[in-house]
Amino acid sequence: MNIPSINYVPLLSEETMNLHIQKLYKGYLDRLRKITNDDPLIAVLNISNYPLSERGTILYNAGGVLNHELYFEELNQRGNHVPRNKLKLAIDKKYGNFEKFKQEFIKTSKQLVGSGYTFLVLQNNELNIVNMSNQETPYSYDMIPLMNIDLWEHAYYLDYKANKDAYIDAFFKLLDFDVIENRYEQATQN
Repeated sequence: MNIPSINYVPLLSEETMNLHIQKLYKGYLDRLRKITNDDPLIAVLNISNYPLSERGTILYNAGGVLNHELYFEELNQRGNHVPRNKLKLAIDKKYGNFEKFKQEFIKTSKQLVGSGYTFLVLQNNELNIVNMSNQETPYSYDMIPLMNIDLWEHAYYLDYKANKDAYIDAFFKLLDFDVIENRYEQATQN
């Protein structure tokens, strides 16, 4: 995985990213590795192969790894901040245009209660915006995640305190839609 090495100040500080990556993400990965050496996605997709007593722990930690990797890989303050190509066409078809999509994504994000993520997913070749609690991953529900925002307090509290809305509003200034477009193209090739 490519973990971001640039500083996202003023949107996300180096302190926030280091805590997020070195402590939290690494913790999910280390806990998962104590149970299985399977790739996190393989573990989620084949959860029925594990003893029932381990499934909850595997899903929680594998979700923590997968969700964080998706989030970290799409962050790039210098990236392309609007969709192009096939993803743009799909967004326009589903939501009318990028601004309406962005408004819907932000609205859905602000509706999440507690900790979790808001995802743009592909399910049955259709785009949808969904909230998931804690470390649930769309893969568990036959959805392919294309982008997400981490809405756990650790993702924003050091920089935004209790102002989660300001973090959500700033989020689109960090997205690299070239990465998200690549995910969309890979998902629609199958």
